Formats: sequence, structure tokens, C-alpha cells
Amino acid sequence: MEMEDQMESQKRRGMQSKEDLISERTGSLGCIGWFIVIVSGFFTVVLFPITIWFCVKIVQEYERAVIFRLGRITDRKAKGPGIFFVLPCTDNCTKVDLRTVSFDIPPQEILTKDSVTVSVDGVVYFRVSNPIASVANVSNADFSTRLLAQTTLRNVLGTKNLAELLSDREGIAHSMQSNLDEATDDWGIKVERVEIKDVKLPHQLQRAMAAEAEAAREARAKVIAAEGEMNASRALKEASLVIAESPSALQLRYLQTLNTIAAEKNSTIIFPLPMDVLSHFMRK
Repeated sequence: MEMEDQMESQKRRGMQSKEDLISERTGSLGCIGWFIVIVSGFFTVVLFPITIWFCVKIVQEYERAVIFRLGRITDRKAKGPGIFFVLPCTDNCTKVDLRTVSFDIPPQEILTKDSVTVSVDGVVYFRVSNPIASVANVSNADFSTRLLAQTTLRNVLGTKNLAELLSDREGIAHSMQSNLDEATDDWGIKVERVEIKDVKLPHQLQRAMAAEAEAAREARAKVIAAEGEMNASRALKEASLVIAESPSALQLRYLQTLNTIAAEKNSTIIFPLPMDVLSHFMRK
């Protein structure tokens, strides 16, 4: 609870600092500034049939407009969507797209924690959450986010070993999203999702891992075969003890073997005889 309270207090301080920064930018224009605005408004009204084409601005549902009047932001909230009016000589309108943008992180050659070189690429989804901050706090929010995603990918994967990189992609993506979202908060950017697309290993390492996996499978196969032989020998021992207790069981086994051979349609049938019968004929 204390950690959550601290995080909430930090967020409130951040929001207050942003509001203070915006309020400073939306301060008074001064006497000269208001004079220029009044003169511009006067000429706009006088030349209304001509200036109407420069005063009317339209933004789409997924867009917002940030208006600078004599270099200052006119309002704490961006304009739009819909139609609005601007002064042609003093106002400068900048449109910001609020739709989610996705881009591929180029493959990065990364040295993992256990000194293995791999090539990793990914994809990032982000959108503009604060149009005024995305225009006033950074020169190019889209390009800056792309560069930051590449460096964040290198920094996060540099602390992971190869096994974690191959098995814990979801955790790595979540860590990257948290780092990116925290870094781009001042830019008015909200990172919604980060995914690791592919991890390319060197061919020599692939062959070594394949040989290791094959050796492990062969070892397990030998262990399973040995366990099967041991279980079979125990079963044969128990069967021999049962047959030894009843001599007629051996004769029944002979008949069952003959039945099995006859079912295979063989032309030659070998019938085993007990040794005591043969010894009786040999004495004569």
C-alpha cells in the first residue's frame, strides 16, 4: 500500500508539473501581443469573404489540433474533432494523429549476459495520449520513440542470458513496455504493447544446441530401454516361477505357441519336446 501511495503521489506531482508547464506556455500575450491579435481580427472581419478560407480548420475524429498564437499555446486542451476558427496571421495550427502506430524494431546484434551474440527484432505499438506534450516537449515524437525502442531493446536483453531470452519472451516484452512507457510519458506518448518477433542464433550455436539436444534424447532413450529390459526380465522371472510350480503349464505354453505359428500359415512347424521324453528313447 505504501508503494502504491508513493507511485500515486509521484504521478500527481508529474501531472501538476505538466499542468504548470502548460500554464506557463499559455500565459498572457502582453500588450503588444493583444494589439496584434486585435489588428489581425479586425482585418479578418473586414476581408471576411477572402479570409474565411484561411480561418476555418477541420480535423478528423482521430486527430487533434494544437494552436500556437504568437508562439504560445492558446489552450490547455487541444482542439477537435470538428470545425474551428483560427486567426490567419497570428495562429499556427499543428495536427496530431491519435491513432495507434506500429513499427518494427530493426534486428539488433546483442551480446547476452552469458556472452552469446544473437540478433533480435520486435514490434512496438504506441499512440499519442497528450497532443500538446507531443508537440511542445519533443521535436519529433515518432522518430524519438523509434530510437528509444532500439536502445531499450539492447539494454533489456543485455541483462538476460540465452536461456531466459528464449523462454521468457513475455517477461522481456513487459519489461520493455514499462521502460518505454515511463521514458515517453513526458512526450505525451503511451506505449501500449511490445512484442519480440524473432531471435536469430549463429549457425554454429544452432548446431551445438542441436547436438546437445540429440545427445540428451539418446541418453533418455537408453535409460528407458534399460528400464524396459529390467522390467521384462523381472516379468520373465515371475513367469518361470509360475511355470515351475505346475509342469502342465509348460505343455499348455507349447500348444499356445503352435497355435500362433499355425495362424501365420507357415509350411514348417517345429514342435518342441520335453528332454525327459527324448532321454527315455535314447536309453533304449
